[in-house]
Amino acid sequence: MAKFLDYNPDQAYLLPPSVRDVLGPDHLCFFIRRVVAKLNLSVFRDEYGEEGGQAYAPEMLVSVWLYAYALAVTSSRRLEQRIREDLAFRYLAGGAAPDHWTLNEFRRRHAKGLNDLFTQVLEVAREAKLGKLGHVAIDSTRLAANASRNRIDTEQALREARARMRRDIRRWQKQCDAEDPNEGAGVKVDGEVLARLEEQLAGIPARLERLHKSGLKKLSRTDPDSRFLRERGGFTLGYTATLAVSEDHLILAQQVTQDTNDNEALLPMVDRVEQQCGEKPLQVSGDSGFFSLENLQVLEERKIDAYVPDSNLARWLNRGGRLRQRATDPVHRRMRRKLRDPAGRRVYQRRKAIVEPVIGVLKEQRGMRRFARRGLAQVAVELALAATAYNLTRLWRAT
Repeated sequence: MAKFLDYNPDQAYLLPPSVRDVLGPDHLCFFIRRVVAKLNLSVFRDEYGEEGGQAYAPEMLVSVWLYAYALAVTSSRRLEQRIREDLAFRYLAGGAAPDHWTLNEFRRRHAKGLNDLFTQVLEVAREAKLGKLGHVAIDSTRLAANASRNRIDTEQALREARARMRRDIRRWQKQCDAEDPNEGAGVKVDGEVLARLEEQLAGIPARLERLHKSGLKKLSRTDPDSRFLRERGGFTLGYTATLAVSEDHLILAQQVTQDTNDNEALLPMVDRVEQQCGEKPLQVSGDSGFFSLENLQVLEERKIDAYVPDSNLARWLNRGGRLRQRATDPVHRRMRRKLRDPAGRRVYQRRKAIVEPVIGVLKEQRGMRRFARRGLAQVAVELALAATAYNLTRLWRAT
């Protein structure tokens, strides 16, 4: 008997093997296919008219994108390659081979539908008894934009650039007005250079107006919607992603904003959770970045048990010592009293174990440290796809 099995990669199959036999019936791609078959995708179909040729089915494009984000594949070019080479992707594509332009255009065009997928998948998970509203932890993280930190507009830089362009244009015009502008050795007047300078100069007023309207001192030229956001170690040119996560690590709500402070995001996130789930959470926790007296007052009025410390109390909870500032407002004193109690402290300490692992999975395992698209609307679609894919994998493992 031969010691080794036969190896002949050029041998064609007489009968092609079943994908389920190769991947196993419990593979993630089959689960995604079953879930997508249950979703209402009419919002995608309504975007297409009767004119033109046949388009790829929305079920196929939704399936491959959700599976792609579950595997940290966020580039349409990489996805095109994986569909050709990966058996699970080929199964979800139904044997089709959409190119990267088609894949990217689908993600760009159907922002509303892809955001609606998050709500529908959340409903499926809630029907499976996931997404409990006993304790909802809210946290935010900074995600880098697809923009260069070196291509930044400031008022001073724009005015200096305008003055420099005017000097260059006058110099070129003087050479053009000479009797023989190309007479000097090594000197040749190029009309294209002059036209390009005049075009750049004409765009300076619009860039200045955009900068003034934004109310910012710095504005990115490649992604004007991005902002310089403070984080540990300095500033990040990007966006703020905020998540609300249940005790069983399901994302209940998500949003992308340009906010530099988190305290304005707490109440909208609580509203999103109630809107998505149909009921308000019993307990809500957030770090000191979400603290404000108005937030505490509103949550107390809505009968929501909140655990949100101020910065001084958060330092005391993490490091001990003594509180440096007194609380004068009654709602503030009640929050401090609740969090200094051992029972309240235990509830607040659960926040890290609930929400931070989810952010870690998205950033470390799923590659959501930097957006691939530009503009607030498009990066919101990316986060919605990543959050939907994450909830699908949680549902897959739980069922």
